[in-house]
Amino acid sequence: MAITKKASDKPAKKKGGIRETVLLLVLGVGIALLLQAFVVGSFYIPSGSMLNTLQINDRVFVNKLAGKPERGDIVVFKGWDGEDMIKRVIAVGGDKVAYSDAKKRVTVNGVPLDEKSYLFPGDFPSGDEFKYTVPQGKLFLMGDHRSDSADSRTHVANEGDAGWISEEDVIGKAFLRYWPLNRGEIFQKPETFANVK
Repeated sequence: MAITKKASDKPAKKKGGIRETVLLLVLGVGIALLLQAFVVGSFYIPSGSMLNTLQINDRVFVNKLAGKPERGDIVVFKGWDGEDMIKRVIAVGGDKVAYSDAKKRVTVNGVPLDEKSYLFPGDFPSGDEFKYTVPQGKLFLMGDHRSDSADSRTHVANEGDAGWISEEDVIGKAFLRYWPLNRGEIFQKPETFANVK
């Protein structure tokens, strides 16, 4: 006895294929949204405060699971005005950070930083002198284009304790510039921070 296919078999199979495709698409979008929310985010550079390291309109990937911010890291954080911002970590909780060196260098725990590799060409490490001990759990952040960056120098001087950025406000560490493609770069921590204890 021969088995014959029913006319209704084909449409059922087609419906199953469409359902599978939609399910896979929804699953893929869900995974992408979870990764974006908890693991890797994308950040757009809106200003010139990090020139020449980051140009206006650059886009970077941010690792949200990178752990505690360290000296030299480029971090995205909830800024002083509540907006997402990007700056470089210069000093962490407990550090003594100053700009009062006769050779016009920023020092961290008495160690002068050689900032030539990332500081905007022709810029001084700071316009005004400062000297702070960073409170535990807080960060001292500066833009690489110091004369065009409203950073910890300005906010701590003007706002006192309210001017510090908490480690908890850090969204993640920038680890890769992916746009524009011709300037793609994996960010390395500057060697000068290895000398700070």
